[in-house]
Amino acid sequence: MLYNQAWPKPDRCSFCKGKLIKVKTEFVVKVEKEILTVKDVPAYICNECNEAYFTSEISEKIDVIMEKFHKSTLLVHPIAAGEVSLNEAIA
Repeated sequence: MLYNQAWPKPDRCSFCKGKLIKVKTEFVVKVEKEILTVKDVPAYICNECNEAYFTSEISEKIDVIMEKFHKSTLLVHPIAAGEVSLNEAIA
């Protein structure tokens, strides 16, 4: 979820009304068959449902990273990741 820094900082989750805590987290996104993890992202995370809230400034920085990733101009470090579908895992 995005919030504008000109607004007062939200203190409650708009979904479950849990308390928001300022932390550094990971932003993980799947792009086609690749997964991109951006580490050390400042965010407010709900202590109940784990919904993440980002400032517009941080969201813009993530957008720049995503654009570079799409253009293959971003130097990334490979990480091991596993993927399984729910149906395959319980079959």
